[in-house]
Formats: sequence, C-alpha cells, structure tokens
Amino acid sequence: MTDLPPGWARAKLGDLLLRIEAGKSFTCEPRPAEDDEWGIVKVSAMTWGTFRESENKAVPAYREINPAYEIRPGDILVSRANTEEYVGAPVLVGDCRPRLLLSDKSLRLVPSSELNRSWLLHVLKSPTVRKAISARATGTKDSMRNISQQALSEIEVLVPPADEQQRTAEDLESYLSCLGLTDERIELSMQKLQLLKKRILVEAVPIPGPAHWKMATVNEVGQVDLGRQRHPDWHSGPHMRSYLRVANVFEARIDTGDLMEMDFPPAVFEKFRLTQGDILLNEGQSPEYLGRPAMYRGEPKEVAFTNSLLRFRAGPEVDPEWALLVFRRHMHAGRFMQETRITTNIAHLSASRFKSVEFPVPPLDEQREIVKRVTKRLAEVDLLSVQINHAREKSAALRNRLLTDAYSGRLVSQDPIHEPATELLKRIQAEREAIRAKRQPLRETAATRQRPSVLPAADVRNGSRASARILSVPSPTVGVSRTGNQEVLFQEEELSS
Repeated sequence: MTDLPPGWARAKLGDLLLRIEAGKSFTCEPRPAEDDEWGIVKVSAMTWGTFRESENKAVPAYREINPAYEIRPGDILVSRANTEEYVGAPVLVGDCRPRLLLSDKSLRLVPSSELNRSWLLHVLKSPTVRKAISARATGTKDSMRNISQQALSEIEVLVPPADEQQRTAEDLESYLSCLGLTDERIELSMQKLQLLKKRILVEAVPIPGPAHWKMATVNEVGQVDLGRQRHPDWHSGPHMRSYLRVANVFEARIDTGDLMEMDFPPAVFEKFRLTQGDILLNEGQSPEYLGRPAMYRGEPKEVAFTNSLLRFRAGPEVDPEWALLVFRRHMHAGRFMQETRITTNIAHLSASRFKSVEFPVPPLDEQREIVKRVTKRLAEVDLLSVQINHAREKSAALRNRLLTDAYSGRLVSQDPIHEPATELLKRIQAEREAIRAKRQPLRETAATRQRPSVLPAADVRNGSRASARILSVPSPTVGVSRTGNQEVLFQEEELSS
C-alpha cells in the first residue's frame, strides 16, 4: 500500500515486540509426555492454526529444566523451522497443560502490553505477512525452511490505532468463527463421501460372493510380477526408457507428469514393458494407501515399471476392469493391510503375499455389468467431491480476503478522533527502553549462578516418577534473551507507574 489509512503507521514487526524468545534443543523420548512429565513441543503443535499441546515429546526425568522456556496461556508462538507453506505459522496459546517447553524449532513472540494480541496474531496470518516470511526464509524449497529472529523482526507491518486494532480483532473473530463452522461442515461432508465411496466398493465385491461365483486367489486368475530394481549404473546408457514408480500411481489414475528414465536393454525392457490393461499396485506405501491400484491404459507409450510396484495381468476369466474394482475394494476394506510387513512408517506388500489374496470371479458378463453400475455411482461421488472442494477453496479465499482487508484497513471504518498509531509506537518504544534499563543480566559466574536443585518428582510433577532437575532462577519474572548465539537469562523488575 502506498497510501495508509488515516491514523495508521508503518513499522517493523520487531518494533511491536518486547523480545523474541527462542526455544532449546532437547534429547527426548519418542513418546508424548505424561501429565506429570515435562514435554517439549514439536513443530506440528504450531502448524495447523491452533496450538496442539498433545504434539510433544517427553523430556527424560534426569534433564535440567529451565522454567523460563515453559509455554504459558496467551503466548504467541511461531514455528521457526517448517515446510515452505508453514514456516513462521503463528498460533495463540489458549488453555494448555503445564510443563510444556519451547523447542529449538519454535519462537515465542512477546508483544508490547500496548498491543492487541489477537490483532497481531491475525496480522501474522495475513497473506501479505505470510508471503514476506516465505520470501525471507532460508533453505531449499523441498526441505525444511528456516526463519531467523532477525529476519522475522525486520518484516514491515501496517499498524492501526489501538482502538481500531480492537475493533478489527473483534470483527475478524466473528467472521472467522462463522467460517470455521463452515469449514467443519465441509470436512464432515468430505468424510461422509469417503465413507460412501468405501461402502460402494466393498458392497460391489462381496466376499464370500454369491454361490455361482468362483472364489480363487490372485495368482490363480492372472500373472503377478515385480518391477525392475533401480540401480545407479542404469541412470544412463544407450537404451533409456521411461518407467512408472509409486509417485505415478494413484487410485484408478496414473499421473504421467513426472516420469523418470532408466537404461533398459531391449530384452530387459520387454520383460518389464507395460501393456494396455495391466494393473499396477503400490508395493510400498503408507499403510492406508498400500496396494493402491491403477490401470495402465496405453499412456504414456513404451513405458516400464520399477520394483516399487506390482503388476497384475489378468487371465482369460477376468476382465481387467473387474480386477481393478476388486483391488480397489481390497484397499478400502483394509484387506491388503492384513498381508503387510512394516518398516518404519512404510508398509510393504510382497508379491508372494499378494498372490495368495482371495479373488472372486463372477461370470464375465456379470463382471462387466457390476463394473458399469459401480462406475456410474462412483462418478456421482466424484462430482460431489469436486463441488465440496470448490466450497473449500471458496472458504479459504474468503478467509484470505478477510485477513487482507483487516491488514489494509478495509474491514472496519477509521475514526479520525482516535489517537494515531505513531503515538502508540512511541509508547511501545518507551516500554522497550524502560525494560532494557531495568534488565539485570544473570551472568555465568560463581557469585551469581545458583546450583541446579534436584527436587523429588512428587514435588515437581505431583507424581511418583524419578527425580527431575529444575534450574532455579532467582527472579519473580524470568525471560530469555539472545545476543548472537549466547543465551542470557534475565529478571525484570516491576516498572514504576
């Protein structure tokens, strides 16, 4: 904006804050903390717009705990390190359990007492500021991005008078509350559609089927093959051919937008070459998508597949479209999950186990009739899904519009009789200077540093666990400041009125 609304001012985000506090890195246990344990929050606690206290890891009982890092109701937190979409994502902490700590991937913004916290939160969520954070974040696009305290502090914001901050925050909360209810109904509708889709598929292929159906195994009604293993030696060569992998195979759909190539000598290519009607299934995938199937329908031409996929080629008793329907039914019914082995978070469906899975075989005419009927019903579900996604997109666009209007002064009217924002910024600066003058650094010296006191767990956590080490900080109000890479604990004396 070149012209500011009446009474507004430009400032840097750091001009509105008393300080930014960084969290600390801990070696944690791979589980959430119990109610009587200390926990350190994960990035996911700050990613989804609301603070999720359950997203934490337990701190071992023997670790020293500095209570200055404890998260408190009313804190504004941002994720310092996250994906490009969520780096710097802010949350306002409401009621939360005690003994939760800032991690080294989180930052706590401490705004001036002159500022409306809800207004500041919405400013941080506005498309303009989110875009600025993304531009200032460092790191490669496909990995975790980072935003430094300095980069965050230097982002320019537009500041309305205090009264307008209050009215803007109140109106936004009202509008966003209505949008939140709409979003909940949209998500509920989508969940119901997914359940309907699952029901259509499972009921279309009953197991056991009618008496006149034949019950066989996958191996008995077709040919099963595992794709070619990838190898660095084959990344180049005289016979480069395209191949499909897990990233290309979705449910009933093959994505050809990101094909890779490998050297396939002619005889090897013939072994792994796809023909129209082949069904490809994910051999390794997150559990809910294991065995996700799609049919190769001739595009792209002259293409092979890798060993991250299984290929089923139907025999004479089976229509390929029926095979695709059976495998979609098995995926949604969780049948493939019964044949898996899991490594880390990836489930695997071996060719031998896949071959043993039951496969119902109606007469060919009945197979085609069932496929025709189910295809029609699923098309109706897909149409509803498209409409719900449009509603979701409209809701997101309206949310961004509201935040943009609030940020630029178009949401509520300006009142020229109110104190301009320049006076507000002067008071914030005075508050910062007063705190700086009152700050008493606690240096790491034998004279000022207290020994960490070891307290019984019952005294610390109201429980009976092993003892925990609590770093005693002798001050009524404790904060954390940073100078370069040096962390300084300090106490703040009450300011005289």
